[in-house]
Amino acid sequence: MKDAPNILWLEEIRKGDLPSVGGKGASLGEMASIGLPVPQAYVVTAQAFRRFLVDTGLEDSLYSILEGLDVDDNTALEAAASKAKDLIMSVPIPDGMAAEIRSAYDRIGKDTVVAVRSSATAEDLPDASFAGQQETFLNIQGGDDVIEAVQMCWASLYGARAVYYRSKQGFDDRSVNIAVVVQELIFSEKAGVLFTSHPVTGEPLTIIEGSWGLGEAVVSGSVSPDNYVFDQRKQRVVDRIIASKETEIIPDGRKGTIEVAVPDERKNAVVLSEAEIGRLAALGKLSEDHYDTPQDIEWGIVGDDLYILQSRPVTTIKAQTGGKPKESFTGSGSIILEGQGASPGIATGRVAIIKHIKDQGSVKEGDILVAKMTNPDMVPAMRRVSGIITDEGGMTCHAAIVSRELGTPAVVGTKKATSLLKDGQIVTIDGDRGIIYEGEVKAAEETPAASAQTAAAPLITSTLIKVNVSLPEAAQRAAATGADGVGLLRIEHLILGMNKTPQWFITHQKEDEFISELYDGIKIILDAFPGKPVWVRTLDAPTDEFRNMEGGEDEPVEHNPMLGWRGIRRDLSTPEQFRLQIEAFKRLWKEGYENLGLMFPLVSHPREFIQAKALLRDWGVDVDVVTLGIMVEVPSSAIMIDDFIKAGIKFASFGTNDLIQYTLAVDRNNEHVASMYEPTHPAVLKLIDYAIGRCRAAGVECSICGQAGSDPKMVSWLVEHGILSVSANIDAIAKIREAAARTEQRMILNMAYSKGSNEGERLF
Repeated sequence: MKDAPNILWLEEIRKGDLPSVGGKGASLGEMASIGLPVPQAYVVTAQAFRRFLVDTGLEDSLYSILEGLDVDDNTALEAAASKAKDLIMSVPIPDGMAAEIRSAYDRIGKDTVVAVRSSATAEDLPDASFAGQQETFLNIQGGDDVIEAVQMCWASLYGARAVYYRSKQGFDDRSVNIAVVVQELIFSEKAGVLFTSHPVTGEPLTIIEGSWGLGEAVVSGSVSPDNYVFDQRKQRVVDRIIASKETEIIPDGRKGTIEVAVPDERKNAVVLSEAEIGRLAALGKLSEDHYDTPQDIEWGIVGDDLYILQSRPVTTIKAQTGGKPKESFTGSGSIILEGQGASPGIATGRVAIIKHIKDQGSVKEGDILVAKMTNPDMVPAMRRVSGIITDEGGMTCHAAIVSRELGTPAVVGTKKATSLLKDGQIVTIDGDRGIIYEGEVKAAEETPAASAQTAAAPLITSTLIKVNVSLPEAAQRAAATGADGVGLLRIEHLILGMNKTPQWFITHQKEDEFISELYDGIKIILDAFPGKPVWVRTLDAPTDEFRNMEGGEDEPVEHNPMLGWRGIRRDLSTPEQFRLQIEAFKRLWKEGYENLGLMFPLVSHPREFIQAKALLRDWGVDVDVVTLGIMVEVPSSAIMIDDFIKAGIKFASFGTNDLIQYTLAVDRNNEHVASMYEPTHPAVLKLIDYAIGRCRAAGVECSICGQAGSDPKMVSWLVEHGILSVSANIDAIAKIREAAARTEQRMILNMAYSKGSNEGERLF
C-alpha cells in the first residue's frame, strides 16, 4: 500500500484497485478494460492524498476537528466542515507531487480541457451510492488549475454533506480516503444517465434519460429530461416521454460551467434517435453483464461518437412480492399536481418548501419536502421527511436516486410544485404513479374477494431456483425473491471490504479479527435463508485485486491474473490463509448452520479437491458430514467429473464465465476477441451436458451459478438437459423461475403426448 504510486493511468486500473483509485476510478478502469468508449484519464491516488496529509503534518489536526462531532447538530457540523476544508486548502501540495500531477496532465495534452472528479474509497459501492457527496469540477484547463481542483476535491471529502452521510452510513472518517480522476472533458451535445435495469423493480428495462449539453443537468435535476424505456427482452423502445427541456449546462470560458436557456427550437425536440437508444442499451447491458449487477451509467454524445463517462452499481432495487396489487384511493381527495413517479410508496404530510439551503432547518420529521430540485446538501432534510416533490428532474436525478435509497416516496418533474403548493398544506403523494392529491387520501381496504382475484399463485418448480449473493446487505432482498437457497456466496467482497489482505492479518497477529469479520458477514446471509442450502465459494481473488490493499505489497505481478495464482491453487499453496477461512466456517458449523456448503473455485484436477479435503480434516472438520463441492469452470473439471465424484464431491456448479473463456481461449475483456465470446458454443454446451449427465447418474446435485444462469433461454436448455438447480442474480430470479416452470411443463406435456401416442398404437 505504501508503495502505491501517486498517479495511475486508466489502462493500469481494474476494479480491485478501489483502495487506491476509489469507486469512480476503479469503475472507469474496469469499463475501459472491457472495451467501452471511455475518455482518456489518470487518477491521483488515495495514497497521494494520504501522503499529502502526513507530509504536511495535517493528519492529527484534521481528525481532531471531527472527533466526537454530532452530525445532527447542523451548526456544529457546518463549523467543523468549514474548518476541516480550510485546513486542507491552507497548505500547498508538496512540489514533487504537484509536478507529477502536472506532468500527467501534460501527457493528456497541455491545453486539454478536463473534468476533475472526486473518487472516494467508500463510494459507488453495491449498497451505498454516496451520490454527489464529494465535488466535481468541469471545464478545467492548464496545470495550475488542475492542481487547484485536485486539492479542492480533497477538501470536499470533509464537506458537511459528506461527513454527515458517512456518519449515517457507519463509515469512520479515518478509514475513508479520496482519489481524484482527471479525465478529458467531452463537450457533449446531448448527455444523460441510464439504468441498465429498472431501478426499483429490477426488471430488464433499460431506463435512459437525456437532455442537451453536459450531463450534469440531468444528474443534478436542474432539467426535466426526455425519458426512454428500452425492453431488453423485446429489443425495442416500449415507452418514451419527451419533456420540455428549459435549460442546459455548457462549459464557460476556460474554467467552470454555466446554465443557459435552451433555444425554443430544441426545447421540445427529441434528444435521442432510435439508433442511439439501441446503442446505449447495448453498452449498458455489456456493463451489467460484466459487473454481474445492474448499473447506473452516465453517458455523452458528440456527433456520432458515444462516450461512457461513469458507471456505478444501482443500489435501490427493491425485492418484489409478486401478486400484491398497487394501492388505490378512496375519499374526497382530488388530484392537484402530476409529475413522474421516481420512488414508490404513498405518503401524507405537511408541505415544507425549500427555496434555499438555509431553509432546510424548518423541515420537520414527516413533512413533504418540496423544492425546485434537490442537491447533496439537502440530504439531512431528505432523511427526515415522509415524501419528496420537485419541479424538475427525472428518474435518474439526485432527488430520485437518494429517495429510492432512503425508501422515501418521491414525485419529480412536476414543473410547478414550488409555485402551486403552499407551506403547511396537507398533501398525499403517490410515488408509483407520480400523482399529488389534496389533503389526506387513504388507500382503499382490499376485500378478501379482490385479494383472491389479484393474488398471483407462486410458481413451483422441480428445478431448485437459487440466488447469487455477494454482500450481507443484499441478504434480505435476495431472500425476498423466494429463492430456494444461495447457489453462490462470493466472499471476495467481504475480504476486499476489509482493505487488508488475509496475509496482513496473519503478519500482524490479528487472525481472529479476520475470522470474525468473515463469520459475521456469512452469518447474516445464512440467517436470511434458514434451512435452505447456502453454498459459500472459498476465496477467488486474482493477484491484481490484492496488490493495492494493505498486505498486498508482495503480491506477484502476473501478465494474465485470471489464468494465474487464484482460486483453490492459491489456498493450497498458502494453507495459513486458507485456514483463516475454514476457521470462520467451523464456527458457523459448530453453531448448527448445517445448510452451509463449501465450494472450491478453479479446481482443475481431483487431487486439488482431495488435498483441500485433507487440510479440512487436519483442521478438525468432519469432511464426511459437511457439504463440499466444486466449481466447474475449467474444461478439465468437466471432462474428469467422474473422478471428482469418486473423490467425494456432493455437488458441482458451473462457473460459465470462466468455462467459456477457457474452452474457447477467448478473453471476454479483450476488445479484439470479445465478439468471439459465445456462451452457447457447441463445445461449451457439450462439456456442460456431459457433466450434468454424469452427476445425475451418480446422484450428485449439478447446478450453475455463472452469468448464463440468469439467461432464461440458457436455463430452459439446462432444465431440458437435466440440471437439478440454477442460481441466478437477484433481479433475474422471477424470470428464471418462470422459464424453468414453462420448460418443465412442456417436458411433462411432451411425455404425456408421447405416452398417449404409444398407447394409441397398441389399441389399434
